[in-house]
Amino acid sequence: MSALGVKALVLDFGGVVSKTLFETHALSEQALGLPPGSLAWRGPFDPSTDPLWQKMQRDEISERDYWHTRTREVGKLVGEDWADMQTFVKRARGADPDAVIRPEARRAIGQVHVAGYKLAVLSNELDLFYGAEFRKKLPLLKPFATIVDATYTGILKPDPRAYRQVADELGLPLEACVFVDDQLRNVAGARRAGMKTVHFDVTNPAKSYDEALAYFGL
Repeated sequence: MSALGVKALVLDFGGVVSKTLFETHALSEQALGLPPGSLAWRGPFDPSTDPLWQKMQRDEISERDYWHTRTREVGKLVGEDWADMQTFVKRARGADPDAVIRPEARRAIGQVHVAGYKLAVLSNELDLFYGAEFRKKLPLLKPFATIVDATYTGILKPDPRAYRQVADELGLPLEACVFVDDQLRNVAGARRAGMKTVHFDVTNPAKSYDEALAYFGL
């Protein structure tokens, strides 16, 4: 057991395990047949380019609202009416989800698994945004003990019930879980619920994973 008594690593998916769509604009533009520079919003990488992102950070809109708006905008750029985020992700990222997994995530997940600790995903919209078939194409998720997805539960982080559910499914107390998320509101919710937390910095994923692994003495 780790020195801090933690027994499980609980990860958000989008941004933490997979690269953000902000980081893959060039790939998205190529896949969608758009001219370079068509997608100019940069979210956390340059908030000054993205008033809508700033609005989300002020809790004036939800993360789902943000991506629904971007989905409609990008659909219009290609002359189509996109009603859901799945269409955006599938069209922009193609049939190889493994290609957008962070190498830092791959290494950290492997280390935690080999060391004998449990793994879980706690997401607000894994299948809603990526589609159910996406995760089936990811061997990376095989060692995960559970995936709790608000696409099905309807309980969105930072609702305390979301954190309790994943801990219950792991068979662990909340304080034995290390939760990692790139959205501060979700990290704050996990901390209030009793989990140990890491606020994931999408601009420095290696540092954030090192912080998470330190809880396990890895």
